[in-house]
Amino acid sequence: MIVETYELTPGYRISRLVRGGWQLAGGHGDVQRDRAIADMRAFLDAGVTTFDCADIYTGVEEMIGAFRATLAPSDRERLHVHTKFVPDLSALATLTPAGIEAIIDRSLQRLRTDRLDLVQFHWWDYAIPGWLEAAQHLARLKEKGKIRHVAGTNFDTPHTSAMIDAGVRIVSMQVQYSPLDRRVAGAMSDLCTRTGMKFLCYGTVAGGFLSSRWLGKPAPAEPLANRSLVKYRLIIEEFGGWDAFQALLSLLDGIARRHGVSITAVATRWVLDQPHVAGAIVGARYAEHLADNLAVFRFALDQADRDAIAALLARHPGPQGDFYTLERDRTGPHGRIMKYELNRD
Repeated sequence: MIVETYELTPGYRISRLVRGGWQLAGGHGDVQRDRAIADMRAFLDAGVTTFDCADIYTGVEEMIGAFRATLAPSDRERLHVHTKFVPDLSALATLTPAGIEAIIDRSLQRLRTDRLDLVQFHWWDYAIPGWLEAAQHLARLKEKGKIRHVAGTNFDTPHTSAMIDAGVRIVSMQVQYSPLDRRVAGAMSDLCTRTGMKFLCYGTVAGGFLSSRWLGKPAPAEPLANRSLVKYRLIIEEFGGWDAFQALLSLLDGIARRHGVSITAVATRWVLDQPHVAGAIVGARYAEHLADNLAVFRFALDQADRDAIAALLARHPGPQGDFYTLERDRTGPHGRIMKYELNRD
């Protein structure tokens, strides 16, 4: 099975399935570090050559760096690692160019490399000045050779546009995108058309909710098992509630059965087929679900599949507004579950 690739920007090609690192940060249960590092080899050998992590995912940059150290030079060349620059909320008002460079240098050290392939920038609160200057300094660090490409994560359309208009080349925006949450299909997609920016998508299977495990089951009782379930249970409510979600699962299950794949494969394939989508980030602690993840590349949705999904989604538009606006409201249900102070040694 051949993993699809995508030229994110001229001269830089990634695998369309991106191995996500959030589940290695401890918020989804205990992590067997040695096993996690060893299993990274299975992803690389399968053709999943792009890994995603962040400076705020506790211990994950170090794990990927340890994996990189085990590779032969030819395999290190094939591996692309995308990290993030997410300064703490409490540090935004006093952030300096030297402070930005220190965090980038720390990621370089953790990942055991002399240049970061892609740095995805996030800023918690637009009311605190400095977000544009921080983006411009990341662009200067690119010129300095410490960063190969500058990107964003969880910015809305106006602020993304402002960075691009100010001369910061944003090659991609990491966004939440699934049949349950299609906010980026609006203004942000129009910005992609204008600028050539692409989407790297997380939440494509809603933390595991878009799977047969939940088909025909009652809504889960609280407390939920991990942070992903808490986050995406809220998205299900925005979609229209548990009954609407079950209708979507039933439809996706019928499509999956006809193609001989899983519901998660259908949901991921749907996202990969959307305009401007370069890749889908699939969270994994280990390689035990890799074969199912790769099934997305052995089938195609036909017109009948696409029409049926579109008809159901037309009845359930899901979360509204520009992308990540709900999550930026720290007094609302989506914002209250965020952790804001994770970028510390």
